[in-house]
Amino acid sequence: MRYENVREGIFLKRLNRFTALARIGEEEMPVHVKNTGRLSDLLVPGNEAVFQKSGNPNRKTAFDLIGIRKNGKLYNVDSLAPNEVVHEWLEGQDFDSIRPETAYVSSRIDFSMERGGEPYLLEVKGCTLERNGIGYFPDAPTERGMKHVLELTRAAGDGIHAGIAFVACMKGVSRVLPNDEIQPDFGKALRQAQRAGVAVFVLETDPKVDEIHVTCAHRLSLGNDCK
Repeated sequence: MRYENVREGIFLKRLNRFTALARIGEEEMPVHVKNTGRLSDLLVPGNEAVFQKSGNPNRKTAFDLIGIRKNGKLYNVDSLAPNEVVHEWLEGQDFDSIRPETAYVSSRIDFSMERGGEPYLLEVKGCTLERNGIGYFPDAPTERGMKHVLELTRAAGDGIHAGIAFVACMKGVSRVLPNDEIQPDFGKALRQAQRAGVAVFVLETDPKVDEIHVTCAHRLSLGNDCK
């Protein structure tokens, strides 16, 4: 995916869950934070940041925060980006059909696909937390994420090809592990899901100021990390 109307600036501080203060050019202004995660390793006052100008003149914030640099490396923090880059990737995977946002049990799964009459379900999670070259998800407890993993496990038991794709929103991360420190139940559920047949994928990216795409995709084995 590509961004238009992009500007670079400085992140100053997070004001609340959805709003931050930034300096763009010579002006300090509130900007919209397009990610409800903690992002505590990234949203550090003084970090260089990337913003996209909104096309809505009636909005209270003129820009969205879409990227931030840590130690010189760019991290995409746009929570809408992972689904868009996965959709692009899926279009090259020879599916007969791809449909976003599909109801399954009591959840909405990000994508349903079909190939040769067989159904597939795929949930997407963006990973913005990286330490020593390894990505971790989640960066804050997620009941919604837990629910998705449990229902994908049920889908696999029903004979549906089920998967979860972790999009590494920074360059150089080929492994994403469950963040047992933050939410051990999520890690336990994810490992059980994989043992039940749910495929776990890592989609690598190399974010630029104005674009992000999948550069490599592979299946991840959590077998050596079982707890």
